[in-house]
Amino acid sequence: MFFCAMKPDYLILGRIYPPQWAASIHLCPICSSFTPSNYLHMKKMILAYVALFLTISFAHAQDGAQLAKQAGRALSEYATDPMNNKVKLDEAKQKIDQALQTPEAQALPSAWQLKGEIYSTIYEKDMVQKQFNPEARMSGDNDALEAFKGYSKALELATKKYEKTDALKGLTSVQGGLINNGIFKYEAREYFKAYESSIAAVECHDLLIANAQKSMIPDTSVADRLYFAGYCALLANRNAVAISVFEPMIQKGDAKEEVYEALITAKTNLGDNAGAKRALAEGRKKYPDNAGLLFAEINFYIKEGKLDELIYSLETAIQREPNNVSLYINLGRVYDDLSQRERKAGNAPKSAEYFDRARENYMIATQKDPNGVDVHYQLGQLYYNKAALIIQEMAGLGNTNQEQRKYNALYQEVNELFDQALPSFQKAESIDANDMNTLIALMEIYTRKEDGLSQEFSNRLEVVKGGGKNPASYFR
Repeated sequence: MFFCAMKPDYLILGRIYPPQWAASIHLCPICSSFTPSNYLHMKKMILAYVALFLTISFAHAQDGAQLAKQAGRALSEYATDPMNNKVKLDEAKQKIDQALQTPEAQALPSAWQLKGEIYSTIYEKDMVQKQFNPEARMSGDNDALEAFKGYSKALELATKKYEKTDALKGLTSVQGGLINNGIFKYEAREYFKAYESSIAAVECHDLLIANAQKSMIPDTSVADRLYFAGYCALLANRNAVAISVFEPMIQKGDAKEEVYEALITAKTNLGDNAGAKRALAEGRKKYPDNAGLLFAEINFYIKEGKLDELIYSLETAIQREPNNVSLYINLGRVYDDLSQRERKAGNAPKSAEYFDRARENYMIATQKDPNGVDVHYQLGQLYYNKAALIIQEMAGLGNTNQEQRKYNALYQEVNELFDQALPSFQKAESIDANDMNTLIALMEIYTRKEDGLSQEFSNRLEVVKGGGKNPASYFR
């Protein structure tokens, strides 16, 4: 008699079986262990299970090849009579997609070649329809790209000469579709799909050239195609992908200015300021006269508060673009910041010098853009900022006679500065009755002057804060 020392589970070769199986496989009904009398019987059953497993696996492998053959037959039937056998093309697509989910079919260059032919046929059918009806929709999302994937994989797996020849013919035929799809997707604002097709067109070019075949893309245009692909990835906010395109282009040493600009943008978007600055330094060195890179440099200096470096960059930019109003406004802001910094440091003469330079640039801006709200607001803000600093100084004065005299003098200067600021703020309000910054400035100045107009602009400000619009400007 066998005594059970195991749990009443039915364990065979590490696998658990339900209790009802015990009778059919002659296990001990108590512990599921083998007994000497049934060992040979169990050995036969195990061999039978192994044989069944191998049979099923072989059947699955055959399914992949069989599905590929069925896809090929469906495509042939469609090709013999496209008008009456339209469903056969859909069938071919479904069959090849199913086939290529199996490892056996994935190892066959013929299966991948067939995928290329099926998807290429679908794309060509759609393009014929578009010739008659430009508004016709494509039946697939990116069939030329799927065809390329099939042909390129077939080329990779090819071991026979004819397999390689067929794959290269397929790549040659589908390249135009990749280029077109890149443009179609860009125009539809499906930017990452535009990237996928455009980069595939360049990869197709590389495969054809490597195998001594002719490409639709001239060698002189490859860089432009790459830039377009990377730019589409950038528009899709896939910055890491864009960088993977732009960085190799720059490493080659012949990248154009726009490649540096795009790389700087992508790295900045990812928060890689150090990498963006390195790209900027390389770009500025290679293209010192490029305006786009200069403006990128200006933006970096603005973010970092490097005012002295910023002045040089802005003045350089003004020499190249003397009618660019924003440059004068930014330069005015820099000089305003410097003026405030020097006044806080107690350097009144230098503060006054920077103040005059700021005013000079703002005045030029108002002449070049008389109806610009920001232009007039910034000129008014120049006087306002100086008055605000003086008010801070007044708050720190004591009650001695000397300090009181200084207080009175500063009080008079503040009023004069507000009076000088008012015309610019009034002009800005006459151009845009709903500019919040202008309304705040007018309300605060009139409040300090104890003028009843402070309430008028307080009311107007509340309208804007509440999401409304003032119907007309107060100053006309």
